Amino acid sequence: MRDSEFMTKMRVVLLCVALATSACGAAKDVVDYVNPYIGNVSHLLVPTYPCVHLPNSMLRVYPDRYDYVTEYVGGLPVIVTNHRERSAFKIIPQIGGVAREEVRYTYDNEHIKPYEYDVELDDNRMWAKYAVSHQSAIYEIGFKDAGERRIVINSRNGKLSYGADHVSGWQTVSGDTRVYVYLESGTKPEAVVPLGEHSVELKYGASIECVKLRYGVSFISEEQAKNNLRREISDYDREALVLKGRSEWNRALGKIEVEGGSDDQKTVFYTSFYRIYERPICISEDGRYWNGDDNRVHDDGGVPFYTEDWIWDTYHAAHPLRALVDRGVEERILKSFLRMAEHNGTGWIPTFPGIEGDTRRMNCNHTVGTMADALWLGLDVDAEAAYKACRGALEEKSLAPWSGNLRANYLSRFYAEHGYIPALYVGEKETEDTTVHSFENRQAVAVTLGTAYDQWALSRIAEYLAGTAKDKKTRAFYRGEAAKYRELGHNYRNLYYAPTGFFYPKDRDGNFLKDFEPTFGGTMGAREYYDENNGWVYRWDVKHNMADLVRLMGGREQFKANLDRTFGESLGKFKFEFYHQFPDHTGNVGQFSMANEPAMHIPYLYNYAGYPWKTQKRVRQMLDTWFRNDVMGVPGDEDGGGLTSFVVFSMMGFYPVTPGLPAYNIGSPVFERVKVHMSNGNVLEIEARGASRDAKYIRSATLNGREWNKPWFSYADVKGGARLVMEMSSEPNKTWGAQEDAVPPSENF
Repeated sequence: MRDSEFMTKMRVVLLCVALATSACGAAKDVVDYVNPYIGNVSHLLVPTYPCVHLPNSMLRVYPDRYDYVTEYVGGLPVIVTNHRERSAFKIIPQIGGVAREEVRYTYDNEHIKPYEYDVELDDNRMWAKYAVSHQSAIYEIGFKDAGERRIVINSRNGKLSYGADHVSGWQTVSGDTRVYVYLESGTKPEAVVPLGEHSVELKYGASIECVKLRYGVSFISEEQAKNNLRREISDYDREALVLKGRSEWNRALGKIEVEGGSDDQKTVFYTSFYRIYERPICISEDGRYWNGDDNRVHDDGGVPFYTEDWIWDTYHAAHPLRALVDRGVEERILKSFLRMAEHNGTGWIPTFPGIEGDTRRMNCNHTVGTMADALWLGLDVDAEAAYKACRGALEEKSLAPWSGNLRANYLSRFYAEHGYIPALYVGEKETEDTTVHSFENRQAVAVTLGTAYDQWALSRIAEYLAGTAKDKKTRAFYRGEAAKYRELGHNYRNLYYAPTGFFYPKDRDGNFLKDFEPTFGGTMGAREYYDENNGWVYRWDVKHNMADLVRLMGGREQFKANLDRTFGESLGKFKFEFYHQFPDHTGNVGQFSMANEPAMHIPYLYNYAGYPWKTQKRVRQMLDTWFRNDVMGVPGDEDGGGLTSFVVFSMMGFYPVTPGLPAYNIGSPVFERVKVHMSNGNVLEIEARGASRDAKYIRSATLNGREWNKPWFSYADVKGGARLVMEMSSEPNKTWGAQEDAVPPSENF
């Protein structure tokens, strides 16, 4: 063959390959499906933030703006110190003029990935590119217009110092907790000028086109920030750092593989998975960490320390998901919580830990459920230490919401004696001994139901200890504790109002409040009685004993009818009136709220009444309606994985209704194939044959080749590796999983 003929044929081959690639699209890595902009415009309250970070890393940043539609940013970020609430330091590039400590920039052509971002600033006169490591990062800052180049480093409410080639300093996070920075410039400045205690200006010549900065951060000291930088970054090669970050994200997100479904569905799935890695964060620095509870630096003993976890939100599904696919990190997180109990001076397990210590926001002590869940899933946790710290929190800490480190008060003592939190009548004043947050109020029903769950979860820890005890005396003790707290876990019954089938508040004399109305009773967020949601959501807040709730409501048919009414009941007011009182209660389908974590399990509850097909319908309805690949694609306050963990589980096809029971309810898988690479090295495969938007119903199923007619499976069923195969249909099979002996477990196996 002549060379010209060969080249002609080669051009044809290459053209065909190019056309095929163009038609089919280049293959994507899992991280390429992540869209950090999903949910950046909120439906009502707090949006999601497009966070740039590595999985569970100390260093996180996002653009310094309120949400995606904000016209301006306030400089280049350095570190977020508290999920969505606080950040420290700013980098403020400028051209010409007089250096300013604060600048509001227009921004344009912004691109954000989990491990990098780039943006043009100030009507496209400057640009910035960023890449992140765990405790250090690199900026490239470019200048387009003529004029002297300036970069201002601002500590806001701290202090900065400088040398010929670096800037360092600190900023207060809260109380005695500080964050430190050490920053170097790859191009030597012509001058370094202080602009006061809080800011330093780096001056560069007018010919400089790009300045490269690298920095390290620390919660220990400026010197440690420098050490962190030196350990992680030795040059100014941003692109190399980008590749490292991309690789790390692919490893993390690749623990779950999906096939089938649309690109939009994969984007929603992997973006939801990415958000779960935003918290908690590892703050060990060369074997040491700062603890905000006692304001001291501690040796981590070779076990990295984690904090920053809003457990009221994350105990539902984020912790169970991590326990399934990343148990090593989950074990280190729980060991960190036990260390916090040692550090905080009370011995109590934390409930809402942050960099500055346990903030004890929201209500109840749901870390107890997380500890119980971990033990029964076989994680390496000190069960005796967990029991002691959890029991102390339940028995000694005040049950008043947002109570701080307060010892048990009137509300706690009343609950211990009567089994419920007493509510106040409209206009009735608090007594001095209740110590209730003026805005959050008593949340009498929510705290009663939540504490009953916590006490049941404590019984599960005791039950675990009884089963592992080496002597009869110890075994008998923990069996007694398990029985006691299992019984206390029934305290929700004390507020069940049979005439309506809702949980109602009672006064201190044991009387249900007269003329109480569960939809609108109370003021903002119904916090006198519930919390953020109304009685329609808290009607189902007995996740540890659904079988008993079925009994209380009069049986399976009435239970199902009450669920149907929850999803079918109108708001009862104009939207502006309803959301004025319940700004957290968005993402509505009827009175159900997809936007708030206490409601996430509700679509799965039909499984307990013999109507799994309705669970399949509801789960798909929620996913298709409220979670989308757009800037409003999250229905409410996402809380860094608290809400999107529902999406990850539900799109795979199962969900942990009851943390503390090692079992999963089956819903409606979105993808045709899912591979979950479990932490123990085994693989859970889920095949949903024919799954589509319409084919959401399970016609039949097998587990490891055996016919499977239960709408749930246990961890024991799959921990050795398993293959769950479901034949999907657009028509419901109303008999599959409907038998009375097929219902998921309640309270115990």
